[in-house]
Amino acid sequence: MADKSLNRTELVAAVAAESGQSQATVNGVLDALFSTLSTSVHEGTKVTIPGWLAVERTHRAARQGRNPQTGATIQIAASFGVKVSAGSKLKAAAK
Repeated sequence: MADKSLNRTELVAAVAAESGQSQATVNGVLDALFSTLSTSVHEGTKVTIPGWLAVERTHRAARQGRNPQTGATIQIAASFGVKVSAGSKLKAAAK
């Protein structure tokens, strides 16, 4: 695993420095990006940024599970999840 991490404040500062925009502007753009992304995923729309990433809502069917403490069988309800896939440019950057 990576020893380093980049939190939101550091990301905003880095993007602001790279783009020449203010941190407030970059922060507003990130807020709008994540708002649009969450709305689209909630509606079932796949969001794709070619070469970088794809985000889509997935469906998990109802299934039987087991309580690990008691061993009793339980019914797990159907639900939705989110699938995030890295694009070719992002995968190349990780090499």
